[in-house]
Amino acid sequence: MPTVYDVPAEELLKRLSEYIKKNIREVSPPDWAIYSKTGVHVERSPQDPDWWYVRGASLLRKLYLRGPVGVSRLRKLYGGRKRKGCAPAHFRKAGGAIIRHISQQLEAAGLVIKVEGKGRVISPKGRSLLDAISAQIKRELEREIPQLKMY
Repeated sequence: MPTVYDVPAEELLKRLSEYIKKNIREVSPPDWAIYSKTGVHVERSPQDPDWWYVRGASLLRKLYLRGPVGVSRLRKLYGGRKRKGCAPAHFRKAGGAIIRHISQQLEAAGLVIKVEGKGRVISPKGRSLLDAISAQIKRELEREIPQLKMY
């Protein structure tokens, strides 16, 4: 059975964010999400109106790949380069509130489990959802490119 490792990440995130937006009511952006930046290293808020769902899909994929991960490590993963004009750029972590709220929403939906002292891991329900979407993507890619069947 195909897993997250077998399909392109971009396609998986696109499909998963659409699924989360349409089918999971627990995950929805709060009122302040339209005004917030994702971290101090970015200059503007996200331009995509569905960025909350894309970040939720990305968070699910990272939890699938990396095991128990806390908010602090996720802040580091989503961080980036802070430009400082003519001074050298420095790395800055992403904002923690967005990651924490999305994690709590995914936990309420049953896709994520919180492990005390270690962070969050993907639940069996979340793993099966990601595997099902991955299998669907893999089948469609095999129809388009028949040489992929041997992988």
